[in-house]
Amino acid sequence: MIVKRGNVVSHSGAMEWGVGKVVEVSPLKATIHFSDGIIRKIASSHYTILQPADPDSFVPIPDIVPAVKARATPRKKAVKQPVV
Repeated sequence: MIVKRGNVVSHSGAMEWGVGKVVEVSPLKATIHFSDGIIRKIASSHYTILQPADPDSFVPIPDIVPAVKARATPRKKAVKQPVV
């Protein structure tokens, strides 16, 4: 398979990664952002285990997840016992 930037691929040995989009290609490796949220570097010697995938099937996990602020619960003040 010819790997180019922008290609959508799947890794036949790791289907649990989901579909990935090629974000960078160098002579020795390709950087692929998989839909499980992890960016992996695949050596060019392993391009044969990459398969073309449907471009519509790539759904990246958003980089920014909206933060949900937790409300602090009021603390109970310790009551001192009188010394007898």
